[in-house]
Amino acid sequence: MTATAIVGANWGDEGKGKMTDALAAKSDYAVRFQGGSNAGHTIINEYGKFALRTLPSGVFNPEVTSVIGPGTALDADILMKELAMLAERGVPAPLLRISDRAQLVLPVHRLFDELEEQRLGDRSFGSTRMGIAPFYADKYAKLGIQIADLFDADRLRERLAQLLEAKNVLLVHLYGRDPIAADDLLPELMETGERLRPYLCDVSHLLAEALERGESILLEGQLGALRDPDHGIYPYSTSSSTLAGFAPVGAGLPPHAIQNVLAVTKAYSSCVGAGPFVTELAGGEAEELRRRGGDAGEYGVNTRRPRRVGWFDAVATRYGCAVQGATSVALTNLDVLGYLDEIPVCIAYELADGTVTDRFPAGARLAGAKPIWRKLAGWRGDISDARAFEELPPEARNYVAFMEAAIGVRISYVSVGPRRDQLIVREE
Repeated sequence: MTATAIVGANWGDEGKGKMTDALAAKSDYAVRFQGGSNAGHTIINEYGKFALRTLPSGVFNPEVTSVIGPGTALDADILMKELAMLAERGVPAPLLRISDRAQLVLPVHRLFDELEEQRLGDRSFGSTRMGIAPFYADKYAKLGIQIADLFDADRLRERLAQLLEAKNVLLVHLYGRDPIAADDLLPELMETGERLRPYLCDVSHLLAEALERGESILLEGQLGALRDPDHGIYPYSTSSSTLAGFAPVGAGLPPHAIQNVLAVTKAYSSCVGAGPFVTELAGGEAEELRRRGGDAGEYGVNTRRPRRVGWFDAVATRYGCAVQGATSVALTNLDVLGYLDEIPVCIAYELADGTVTDRFPAGARLAGAKPIWRKLAGWRGDISDARAFEELPPEARNYVAFMEAAIGVRISYVSVGPRRDQLIVREE
């Protein structure tokens, strides 16, 4: 068997959690390979409604081994709270494995994230203040703390002192705060190590053996292609690669293991955070779409901030699918559009200099772009009970077919509601 990466084609919030939850039933492993607790995945199944920020979305399937790979930013406090929450709500304890090479989000990372957002004010990048950017800055500056460091007090103290040396200068002279001593953090981190110890393993070895046995592996990404720091809308990006190309690195697999890439996109557009958003709606039109979107409307899983919403952007989604290397697409939230007589779709951009393009631009060219619309007939009805593509109204089928042609990748799944069973599988 090969591995399948489930990734976002847009800004995030596309419905990756639902797809991972649904497809995990036929998989042996579900792996988080990047990102941290700054974005959540909403899942609705027989146990209820859940918003996961750290655990893989396969944890609701007791036969699935859930894995947190070395490429993730692990906030141990949030992980433990999620495990406790699952137990309290009657979910069987997941079979969880965590890479001992994964690095930890520390309280000082959350502190610096908040202080810097406050300092930037109106110039901020819309951080969720969960410490992700400071975490990755330390990771790539070789100042991070691996889980494996937690079991040697002398090594941990030395690593913390090195991490805090420059940070204390900033705390005192830029932010007007008191410095932090390594010994202030040491006891809590040593205790964290003991809490994590039962779950730790060599994840690369674990998954290599799974591949040899022919078992199936799902790799779950966070956010979407347009938030990637290299290929997304910079600087309005996250701090780790959101692309399927990073999945083998962040999970601990060889590159050739991933041959299936399922890109997830909504039937319209949504976005949390700052930056260009060409098809964005405003006023009552935006609020109507936001209110109807998903199970509880378009609001951030973690922040509860209203998501920015707009009509489907074929230019951005085609680009997102291309950089993800999508072999198929899952289309979510199609049911949300059932209130419309006609549905606008953005098929190209008009740039500030009057140029028309169907390619996704960078920088200032994107910031000044305006959408060129194609309007399609709506179906004016509830499609949430459909379980086969042929059961959808002709207008809904035409909408899916138009989107498929516009992005150039087959739409293999169509979601018509938030629950696990509200999913249409399109046969070849």
